[in-house]
Amino acid sequence: MGGIMTIEPYPDWLRPPPEGYTAEDLDRLPDLPPHTELLDGSLIFVSPQTRFHMRTLRRLERALEAAAPEGWEVCREMTVRLDRRNRPEPDLAVVDERGDTGPQQTFSVAGDVLLVIEVVSEESRDRDRQVKPRKYAAAGIPHFWRVEGDEEGRPVVHTYELDPATQSYGLTGIHHKQLKLERPFPVDIDLA
Repeated sequence: MGGIMTIEPYPDWLRPPPEGYTAEDLDRLPDLPPHTELLDGSLIFVSPQTRFHMRTLRRLERALEAAAPEGWEVCREMTVRLDRRNRPEPDLAVVDERGDTGPQQTFSVAGDVLLVIEVVSEESRDRDRQVKPRKYAAAGIPHFWRVEGDEEGRPVVHTYELDPATQSYGLTGIHHKQLKLERPFPVDIDLA
């Protein structure tokens, strides 16, 4: 004697508009899953994060907060508006505090971002290695770090700097046990 089972209709946002979504739509669409990104007008949903991801983010966030020069803030898992059709959510970003519009702000603009960091997961590998770096570079973000796990599960940080002539990133280093850099600002992080 069970009751009648009703099926909830799909949310409207599952049917994208013909021209795709815009950066502003991320703030207007109801009931989007947490950490939804926008790439090329398409909504991207992320999978649950691993312990490696969480620990790596925590270590990098703490070290960057301690090292960031005055006037710069470390933002965790907050979107960056690159253009009308792209608003990815890097794992960490170092942003100019002058771009702070208040407690209801939901994104930073690319011109306020000094560094973006992506911690690669199985599900995001292609986006973090290929798609996002190209988009971050095209938007003029000066520094990009990609973090992957080695065979023992320790973070390996690949650091990149923007070449303004080509609007693409050049590899500046691959860091296994220690991340010691002078650019974009002095930082020394024990990765082991």
